[in-house]
Amino acid sequence: MTLSLYNTISRSKETFKPLDKTHIRIYACGPTVYDLIHIGNARPLVVFDVLVRLLRHLYPHVTYVRNITDVDDKINQRAVERGISIEDLCKATIEQFHRDAGEIKVLAPDVEPRATHHIAEMIAMIEMLIASGYAYEAEGHVLFSVAAMPSYGQLSGRSIDEMIAGARVEVAPYKREPADFVLWKPSQQDQPGW
Repeated sequence: MTLSLYNTISRSKETFKPLDKTHIRIYACGPTVYDLIHIGNARPLVVFDVLVRLLRHLYPHVTYVRNITDVDDKINQRAVERGISIEDLCKATIEQFHRDAGEIKVLAPDVEPRATHHIAEMIAMIEMLIASGYAYEAEGHVLFSVAAMPSYGQLSGRSIDEMIAGARVEVAPYKREPADFVLWKPSQQDQPGW
């Protein structure tokens, strides 16, 4: 059986050609664990579940990785609102996420890394981006320089101007360009920090 997938860059269906036919690797963004999942969060779980099941039917070895974002402004805010620790909020939300994912019968990933367990790797990657000119420091923040990557937006098919026009937030004064986005931000005394 030949597997065809939609390529967002070419805007067409293309035959799937794995880098390694003996070991397919797939990564999906998982939840940011500040609240219960809703139908919008469940959709990608089901989409990736179907894809992983199909890949496992076609290929001998598939590794499915889905992360958990356990450090985020929304998490910090929700913990304060509930009067509980960030750790307790994340633990309870992850447990409920796993129960909910089980209820909709999606497969558990083979690997489920938590963001806070990979801070050193994130720092190393951000340092590489700074060294190569793709990121910069400003007022304690590190931002990705969209202008440094001419192909930025290619996957979405939207130009940088279109993305900026659709933004609903005020542009921070420390940004070089409105489309630049934060990779790392300073933390307050009562927040986790590295």
